[in-house]
Amino acid sequence: MAGQKVLVTGCGGELGSLATSMLEEASWVGPILGVDADPPRRRLRRTDFRRIALNRTAAVSQIILDFAPHVIVHLGVWEPNARLSPDEAERTTADVGRSVFDAAHQAPSLEAVIVRSGLEVYGTRSHAPLTPNDATKPAPASRFGRMLQFLEQQAADLRASRGVAVANLRLASVLGAHVPSPLGRLLRLPAVPFLLPSDPPFTVIEDHDAALAFSLAANHRFDGAINVAAEGTITARRAAQMGRRVPVPVVGPGWWATRRLANLVGAPVPDHVVEMLQHGRLAYPSDNAHLIHFAPRHSTREVIERLYEWPSVVRVPAAMQVA
Repeated sequence: MAGQKVLVTGCGGELGSLATSMLEEASWVGPILGVDADPPRRRLRRTDFRRIALNRTAAVSQIILDFAPHVIVHLGVWEPNARLSPDEAERTTADVGRSVFDAAHQAPSLEAVIVRSGLEVYGTRSHAPLTPNDATKPAPASRFGRMLQFLEQQAADLRASRGVAVANLRLASVLGAHVPSPLGRLLRLPAVPFLLPSDPPFTVIEDHDAALAFSLAANHRFDGAINVAAEGTITARRAAQMGRRVPVPVVGPGWWATRRLANLVGAPVPDHVVEMLQHGRLAYPSDNAHLIHFAPRHSTREVIERLYEWPSVVRVPAAMQVA
């Protein structure tokens, strides 16, 4: 198995560059090719990186085919209002997905594909703990959830036609010091909204833990779905109190005004985050994760604590010039 060729899409992002750096340390991995529109966020020692406009779908597919990978780690997924607007995020995610799966159907040596998905595919029914093996089928109610479900459908078509192993890693909201996250921005505002009276719980995942899950899934050639989440839960109100923010109760139509205000202060709240704050979103790290030997290092509480430890931008007025 040594010397396997691995292709990573979204290699320029924080999660993509983290996962790629871990793959560089794996003994089974040979040549690595990273593809993205932006350069990697960290120094990669032995990855060949190709910078290309991601809407050039035919060109991206050809790069993949020329590389002839054994494993594709598909992290070219853009969360709405993270780095791109919802429209741009959906369009770019669809373009990269088309490039990847068009090439995957033709790649002669392909053995496995690992897809970045999310708990958003479960929709509003994720107020109770869900496992990939239970009777609950993905039923996304948000834009991001539908984007992820479409990727999973493309992956299922690939599995059916080629027989390759396909792992859908359904991530909780990813938080990290350098991860663009609409949830992270919202929780760091001076005032944090929460649903009155229920304030439902949710889970998150730290960025290093999420990246590790991709490396392990690629190593084990896992076939199926895994919920990737930290231990424990949190609510918006408890998170605000931990960060010494002001919890602001919101009822019913008040979410419309809350989203408008958050957008004005630079923390736009996409519908999948509102969905989570209104209905909760729970999963446990034991949900199939043992099949790839994955155990998150940081609990949900620790991830939120670290969120509030990140430095903020402090505006210091220029000193007056002394004659």
